[in-house]
Amino acid sequence: MACNFPNIFGWIQNLPPISEWKTNSMSLNICSSNSSQQVLNLTISKNHEFSSKLSFAIIADFTISIPLWTSKPFNPSSQTMKLIDEETISNLLVNFIQSILHYGSNKNNPFIRFPGFESISNFSDLFNISFFTLLFLVCIYEAPREIRSLCVTILKDHLTCSQSIKASNSLMKLLGSNLQEQWMRSMNLAITNWIGEIEAHYNMFRTPCPLFSYAFSTFGLWKVQLYCPIMSMDVENAKGQFSASERLQFSLKYHHLESVLQFNYEVLIKENWVEILVNIDNIRCDVIKLLNESLMRERGAKEGEKHFPSRVSLQLTPTLQNQVLSLSVGKSSENPRREIGVDKSIEASLDPTNTLGLKVSAGESTTMSLKPWKFEESVYGYSANFNWFLHDSNDGKEIYTSKPSKCALINPKSWFKNRYSSASRPFTRQGGVIFAGDEYGEGVSWKVDKDAIGNTMEWEIRGWIWLTYLPNKHATFYHETRRLEFREIVHLNVAY
Repeated sequence: MACNFPNIFGWIQNLPPISEWKTNSMSLNICSSNSSQQVLNLTISKNHEFSSKLSFAIIADFTISIPLWTSKPFNPSSQTMKLIDEETISNLLVNFIQSILHYGSNKNNPFIRFPGFESISNFSDLFNISFFTLLFLVCIYEAPREIRSLCVTILKDHLTCSQSIKASNSLMKLLGSNLQEQWMRSMNLAITNWIGEIEAHYNMFRTPCPLFSYAFSTFGLWKVQLYCPIMSMDVENAKGQFSASERLQFSLKYHHLESVLQFNYEVLIKENWVEILVNIDNIRCDVIKLLNESLMRERGAKEGEKHFPSRVSLQLTPTLQNQVLSLSVGKSSENPRREIGVDKSIEASLDPTNTLGLKVSAGESTTMSLKPWKFEESVYGYSANFNWFLHDSNDGKEIYTSKPSKCALINPKSWFKNRYSSASRPFTRQGGVIFAGDEYGEGVSWKVDKDAIGNTMEWEIRGWIWLTYLPNKHATFYHETRRLEFREIVHLNVAY
């Protein structure tokens, strides 16, 4: 089974004192081939520079032993019977996290602080998932080519099993939003590089980790957070691939999606039923670059050549529906706003070639503007659906399915040209979107049988996000739309 990996935390906790060592080091196999040949080992050894200190290393047991990563040196415990005390183990966890963040584009060392060792109930799980995440990145960047694919595939299966996902979710909450974003940018940069390497050898290839998402429920709030490399998203449509230069491909490749979905809920006890109200609090989608500015300028296309959100679709469903009585939705946004202005003019001038000596011309112009984002609510059974569609401000067509002409793609006045600096842009200046609850609909409500009082109900949040690329400043006929899908479970206590 994919989750049958060694317990790194348990092994470290049970290391014997140095006086009982028969050699200068001790090792644990952490990754083996199908032939049971040891491929990667975690080794603890005496430090060569400071004989009183110890350090851990990840070793590739190849033709020769190759160190792929080494921890910061530390002192063995002098206060307890164990070789390594709790403070050192906590510092080792921080060492893992710092090493993971170092693989990202932000090279600054952030301040990392956690609650005390004893106050984290599942510390061993968090320690282990941090180590194996580091090992995953180390294999992508440092492992010899002969064993890289094998090790990355084995670790990918381990990191995506249910036990590891649960531990990752707990770790993300412990890290907090700022460190979490850096962590995921490091991870998705590594995944993007690995996908690029594999695609260079195999045309048909599916992403190792299509999406990382997690959800949590607290009183009155549901929150889903998700991260996905652009390279991992399914291509819905693409045109003009041959006109996509290497620079443009580089720019589009090294971005990922960051999204936060927040819903407020309220439980109202009525005389004959329980009413559960759910409102949109905040829906945020951002397309973030995975590399620093200097590298993007050196190897990529012009600034702002990236995908943008073109449609967001969410579905909220109670998983057990035997106690659900009805579902009501609020209104959708109005039809796209149209501002019609008609200008009529008559111009007159002397014209010596005209026998009358007078030239007269008349003209009429019409202007129209459309509200860029259209919001719709709908019902399917007891599922509430929320949909946001981006429309072309000129013809009103939905962007995620549109196929612009070549003339539109090179027309400097097309709405998507200079789209992040225009005063009428449908995005934030960074190219993302924010849908706030006071702008879209009046929420949804389920009426539930009063027998549900005192129970915990489970809701499924499913979603689909479409990202579209249209040329911003770069001259190209290439355009595409990609899509991702996610599913998370949240909970709600039906109580007075």
